[in-house]
Amino acid sequence: MKHKFFAFLFAALLLTASAVVPAQTKPFAPGEVLNYEGKVSKIIQGIAVADLTFTFTSAPNGVDYLIKTEARSKGSLLKLFRYSFLQQYESTVEAQGFRILKTVKHDEQKERVRDSEAVFDYGAKQVTFSETNPKEPMRPPRKIASEIKEDIHDMVSGIYALRMLPLAVGKVFELTVSDSGLVYKVPIRVTAREQQKTALGKMMCFRVEPEVFGVNRLIEQEGSMTIWISDDQRRIPVRAQIKTNIGKIEVKIKKDRV
Repeated sequence: MKHKFFAFLFAALLLTASAVVPAQTKPFAPGEVLNYEGKVSKIIQGIAVADLTFTFTSAPNGVDYLIKTEARSKGSLLKLFRYSFLQQYESTVEAQGFRILKTVKHDEQKERVRDSEAVFDYGAKQVTFSETNPKEPMRPPRKIASEIKEDIHDMVSGIYALRMLPLAVGKVFELTVSDSGLVYKVPIRVTAREQQKTALGKMMCFRVEPEVFGVNRLIEQEGSMTIWISDDQRRIPVRAQIKTNIGKIEVKIKKDRV
C-alpha cells in the first residue's frame, strides 16, 4: 500500500478551503463533534478502513478557535493490506476573520512517523513549514516557506470555511489551501442539490466538486472528488467520494454532537 492512500482518504473531507469567508452567523460552535467512517472499494466492495473525528473547540487563549482532527486506520486495513496510519491535526483559527494561524500535525504511516508545524504570518505574507522525524532527533528539520497573498486555510479549517459560504447550484468559487508549506488554488463548483440518505436521516444536500487532481494541483494525478453538504442551518459535510487509480473511497458521517 502506497503512502498516498491515506492522502486520498483524508482528502475526501479535508481538501476544500476558502480564501475569503463572508461575515455571517457561523453554522457551528465550540462543542461540535463530527464522526465519519471511510471505506475503500476496488477488488472488494466497501471495506471500512478508517475513522475520522472533527472536534471544534475554543483555543487556549480564550479568543480564537481550535479544531482537533484525528484519522485512524481500522482493523480491516491492517488485516488485508498490512497498513496502518494515524494522523492528528490541531488547527488554530482566528475567530474574527476565520483564517488559519497555525497547524500542528502528527503523522504515522506504518513505521514512518513525522511531526510538523506550519505558522502563518500575514504581516510578513509568509507561511513557514517545519517537519521533523521523532525517530531521528539529530536530523535537521525539513523546512519550506511560501508567500501568502491573502487570508487562507489549512486542510481542516477549510472544511469549516466552506460551510460558511453562500452555496447555490451553479456557483463557482476559486479557493486557496495551504498544505505542508505549499499553497494551492482550488476551483470548486456547486453542481447540484440532491437528497442523501445519512446516519442523521434523509437530507437535501449541495453537491460540490473541488478540482484537486491534475497538473499543478494538490494531487498531481488523475482522479475526481465530490462532497455533499447539507442544505440547512448547520451545513454539515455528510458524504465525500474520491475516485482514483487505487479505487473508490467513500467517507460518510456516522454521528454528530453539539
